[in-house]
Amino acid sequence: QVQLVESGGGLVQPGGSLRLSCVVSGSIFSYSSVGWYRQDRAKERELVARIIIRGGSANYADSVKGRFTISRDNAKNTVYLQMNSLNSEDTAVYYCNPVGLLGKPFWGQGTQVTVSS
Repeated sequence: QVQLVESGGGLVQPGGSLRLSCVVSGSIFSYSSVGWYRQDRAKERELVARIIIRGGSANYADSVKGRFTISRDNAKNTVYLQMNSLNSEDTAVYYCNPVGLLGKPFWGQGTQVTVSS
């Protein structure tokens, strides 16, 4: 049973920063990649960023390029999403999405990010 622990969400003012964390159970090398998705109310869930575990390459949604950075700490089995210059459009529930080596996706419970003054 894969367990994911997400943390780091909260309320932040426009222009502020947050760092989300996703701790995966077992070795992080059990996954080919880990992504962060977000979903706000009636909108579709969208991919924010994804990192390849072996190699570390990453890709980002156009809306967050230059503001968000995804990274991993292999020793801590943790993937981070550093979010800077936040604005109201970033308000959403953020979900961690590790993908197993055979392609099976897993989902965390989500963490709420609210950007508001």
